[in-house]
Amino acid sequence: MLLSKQEQIQATALRLFVADGFHGTPTAKIAAEAGVANGTLFYHYKTKEELVVSLYNKIQDEHAANVQAIINKDDFISTKFRNIFIHSVNWALSNRDKFYYIQQFKFSPHLSNVSPETLEQHTIGYSAFIAEGIRKKLLKQQPVSLIISMFNGHVYGIYQYLIANDFETAEKEKVINDGYEMLWDMVKYM
Repeated sequence: MLLSKQEQIQATALRLFVADGFHGTPTAKIAAEAGVANGTLFYHYKTKEELVVSLYNKIQDEHAANVQAIINKDDFISTKFRNIFIHSVNWALSNRDKFYYIQQFKFSPHLSNVSPETLEQHTIGYSAFIAEGIRKKLLKQQPVSLIISMFNGHVYGIYQYLIANDFETAEKEKVINDGYEMLWDMVKYM
């Protein structure tokens, strides 16, 4: 499949930002390795900052769409929570560069350039049912954003544990399921 010039820039930027960091990746290197002129890169992205933020939003939108696709509105809260957790860990394992980029971005000053509305859109797939779970006293009476932070931290922790160990498929699935159970025990309403 042929990539458009913008897709070439994004794919190259992702690879280089993950390998060399934001500051260690000049736009000239991105353009050269993407096989486009500097002017082409700046036609699509006025600044390096715009490219960094745009790539983050694209990856988050992709993940949010994947989450939305697996949510069955008729499922019970715990089932939705479990499905999204398992899906998120597996997505991270299948998209390591993208997952790393999200983590890298969240701990960078670039995060301040994403509007609160956009950040909310990235979690819309699960924030609504978490809020519903809190209202129905199925989840602890805590802010939605705290539960989302705990969820994301748990996904990251399980991901880190899995990539640091060479597990067979069955053991990997057990770790993910056990990780979910630990998270569920922390957030479920008693």
